[in-house]
Amino acid sequence: MARELGYSADVHRRVVTISHTGQVALAQRAAREVAEAVGFAETEREQIAIAASELATNLVRHASGGSIVVSTVTDGQRAGLEILSEDSGPGIAAPEHALTDGYSTSGGLGLGLGAVHRLMDELTFSSSPGGGARIVCRRWVRPHMPDVAPSDLRFGVATHARRGAPENGDCFIVKSWPGHALAGVADGLGHGEPAQRASQAARCYVEEHYDLSVGDLFAGVERACRGSRGVVMALARFDLAESTFALGSVGNIDVRLLGSAEHRRFVFRRGVIGLGAPRPLVTEHPWTPECVLVIHSDGLRSRWDWHAFPQSVWESAAEAAQQLLDAQSRDDDDATVVVVRSARHGD
Repeated sequence: MARELGYSADVHRRVVTISHTGQVALAQRAAREVAEAVGFAETEREQIAIAASELATNLVRHASGGSIVVSTVTDGQRAGLEILSEDSGPGIAAPEHALTDGYSTSGGLGLGLGAVHRLMDELTFSSSPGGGARIVCRRWVRPHMPDVAPSDLRFGVATHARRGAPENGDCFIVKSWPGHALAGVADGLGHGEPAQRASQAARCYVEEHYDLSVGDLFAGVERACRGSRGVVMALARFDLAESTFALGSVGNIDVRLLGSAEHRRFVFRRGVIGLGAPRPLVTEHPWTPECVLVIHSDGLRSRWDWHAFPQSVWESAAEAAQQLLDAQSRDDDDATVVVVRSARHGD
């Protein structure tokens, strides 16, 4: 029966022929079964099934059918799942624009590829007019570990919307997992709800794909923020075993490293993520117990001196973030500051 429906029976590779909407459920089933074989949790299996459903629906809606192939993959260190969608339809005239929510050539909602991008870790496609489209997406199994702060890092965050505004166009990212951590700030262009939507799109993508490289996170946010106002963003990814952190920044997010031999203020790369920003210049730096990293949006005045604050302030990441916000933020702009420091004895 499975073969008659165009559905293969290999638990590590499912092939589904799609010619009408009734077969979309077969693509979902294939994705769930292969995802379970790989080791994804139930919630993750459902997310992968949604991605398969979106791709299969697109085949019916835009190409009059095609095929979905769901298979297991490895990259030497981790296991994952790949969904391949192929058709011989008219192709995708503007592939990157197709990732924008609301973009549609058939009168639909235009949520397909944008949703797939958010749900999967990798998404690539090739297309030519009249030559069909080939879309490949992958998701990797992550260890199921609690989101707890590494014992040797402390984080402080303080933020507020501009005076009188109900929406905050800034957001912060703090994500920790054993041996690693990620911290950053994103600022949606302008103010109000459009800025908030842009920054939250960035935050959601980063938090769902936190263990990707800094460069890949920026590439993902570029796609996730298409169709929005766009954001500026800085991210620092800590490797505690190597005592280093990787830093990437696009736009006017201020980043400073304090309290170390490398005491410095970093230069950002200009651009707006979501509006064709350049890839960030990702640099790697040593992280020592004396280091304090400060990341803040332009809602804080940039000409502040850390020596103007009592040394005791920097002993607490939370106190440092709040005092910086209180002393240096402007009322006419959203403002967010993230402070990261090493733990001290007794913390």
